[in-house]
Amino acid sequence: MDGPSHDSPNETDPPHRAEDEPADERGFFSETLSGKGLAASRKAGAAPAPEAHYHGHRDRLRSKFRDMGDTALADYELLELLLFRLIPRRDTKPVAKALIERFGSLAGVLGAPTGLLREVKGVGESVATDLKLIAAVGHRSLKSGLTGRQVLGSWSAVIEYCHAAMAYETKEQFRILFLDKRNQLIADEVQQRGTVDHTPVYPREVVKRALELSATAIIMVHNHPSG
Repeated sequence: MDGPSHDSPNETDPPHRAEDEPADERGFFSETLSGKGLAASRKAGAAPAPEAHYHGHRDRLRSKFRDMGDTALADYELLELLLFRLIPRRDTKPVAKALIERFGSLAGVLGAPTGLLREVKGVGESVATDLKLIAAVGHRSLKSGLTGRQVLGSWSAVIEYCHAAMAYETKEQFRILFLDKRNQLIADEVQQRGTVDHTPVYPREVVKRALELSATAIIMVHNHPSG
C-alpha cells in the first residue's frame, strides 16, 4: 500500500506574512515595534504606545486648509497635505520641505521626472509615481479647459497649459496644438523629442499630420531646458 500523499487535504499552506509583501518606502516609514517591544506590548496591562507627535500637526494643517483655503498655506504645506495620504505613518514636513528646496516650487515638484524625485530622501518609487499621477490629473484638467474653446482668444490658458506640460522637461520638445476652423483645439501632440539643447523639426511631417487631422491652424511650442 502506498504511503500517505504529501498533498493530503489536511495539510495547509503556510500563513501569509506581512514581511512577504514587496517593500516600498511607505512600508519602510511604518512605525514598527522591535521583537522585544512587541512581546512586551502583548502582556496584560501594557500601556499603549504614545501617539506620534505629528498626528496633531496633521489635524491642525487639515483644519487650516478647510477653514481658510489653499491661499493660507505655503507650497510645502500643500505638499504636506498630499504626502499625508501617500506616507500615512511618517512626519512628512521634512520630506515636503526637501522637495521644495530641490525643485523650487510646488509646480517644480510635480513637474520633476520620477528619477529626480527619487533622489530626495524619503521619496521612493511609490511616492514618486503617486506625485506624477497627481501632476497628470492637473495637466489633464488644464487641457480640458482648452477643449471646445477658441484657443486664440484664450492665450493665458494656452500659456498656462504649455507651461504645465513642458516647463520641467529635461529634454527639448517640439509640440504642436492643432486647431479647427473655429480655432478650437483638436489635438495636442509632441512631434519630436531631442536632447537638452536640440530637437529636430520636420516641416513635411507637421503638414502631413495637420492634413490628417483636418486642422486649419497650428500653434508650435518649443522649450529650452538648458535656459
